[in-house]
Amino acid sequence: MAALVPSRGGCMSQDRIAFFDTTLRDGEQSPGCSMTHHEKLALAHSLAGLGVDILEAGFAIASDGDFAAITAVAEEVREPKIASLARARQEDIERAAKAVERAARPRIHVFLASSDIHLEYKLKIGREEALEQAAQMVALARTYVDDVEFSPEDATRTDREFLCQFVGAAIAAGATTINLPDTVGYATPEDYASMFRTIRERVPGADRVILSTHCHNDLGLAVANTLAAIRAGARQVECTVNGIGERAGNAALEEIAAALHVRADAYPYAHNLKLDKLFPVSRQLTETISFGPAPNKAVVGGNAFAHEAGIHQHGVLSNPLTYEIMTPVSVGVPANRMVLGKHSGRHALRSRLHELGYRLSHADLDIAYRAFTELADRKKAIYDQDLINLVAHHQRHEDLISTGETVSEPAAS
Repeated sequence: MAALVPSRGGCMSQDRIAFFDTTLRDGEQSPGCSMTHHEKLALAHSLAGLGVDILEAGFAIASDGDFAAITAVAEEVREPKIASLARARQEDIERAAKAVERAARPRIHVFLASSDIHLEYKLKIGREEALEQAAQMVALARTYVDDVEFSPEDATRTDREFLCQFVGAAIAAGATTINLPDTVGYATPEDYASMFRTIRERVPGADRVILSTHCHNDLGLAVANTLAAIRAGARQVECTVNGIGERAGNAALEEIAAALHVRADAYPYAHNLKLDKLFPVSRQLTETISFGPAPNKAVVGGNAFAHEAGIHQHGVLSNPLTYEIMTPVSVGVPANRMVLGKHSGRHALRSRLHELGYRLSHADLDIAYRAFTELADRKKAIYDQDLINLVAHHQRHEDLISTGETVSEPAAS
């Protein structure tokens, strides 16, 4: 489907998905993910190079360091919109406005809890007070910037009728993007899509704003929920690199991007991301914080393009599409990886020996493969030096037999 593509700062086409990256804000709030001023700025430049549309650079009122980092990002990173988070409080909004005032395209992201459990136990206010506060603070934010996002925190556990009133009040006050966060990862894809459809159908003015997702992964459904919301009309997705974030993390940027690429038949939407930069940015984040993605993490994990089982290796060596739904290079991974272990077959062993410079006959390969499987049963990992030693031992044994010499164990020292 051809997209009507305006400039990055203009209104978004209905067949285009905007990526809102919150690695530097929600991601950094995760234990072990704190970043220095220099690290945040370096990662912000890389995220801009990746092609994110909106970059949430931090929570301006949280600390002087966060304020300084947002200010620096706003001054130096010119391509994406730069956002600061703010509670629905005057001091938060004024601080956020100051932090992003030098951005080429500034945004203030205002949030206020909407679920009864948050209103009663956290904010200790009623629904009517929350409605009034949301409208007043969105209106205040609009006096500083033209681009205001509003999030009813814990939207997925909010009474649906009240959520419609809450969102309607924010739109009437001037919000240009409405984000419906699954703050605690409670929703299922059916729940989440239904909520977006309800807002689109029942809230006056919903057709004039961009609807956004923000999903947490407490039930492992963050990406699935995000994709369901896209089908239901969301055109902005909030996510983080490697899926870092509070508790079990956020929807992973690279997984959403890969899903849109691989399943373009189901999600025919354009976006600005350069997919071949996904893995490099993931690696940069890993080197910046205290941990990397799990080996079995989709798209960027160490095993995402690794194959050990013999049947899989044979298929991939014949045609990678047999067991890879995207090429490693398409997401910035240099190449797939054949892992030699007890599940590997002759084709993978022959391929690796060929790469190491050995050309074995069929009979010799059978002998080498038997020796290899015996070794693999004893060792968890087989390295190139193991294969070299295995072949060298076999060749030495054959040479000695052909000359009539005997093979003996070395004398004990």
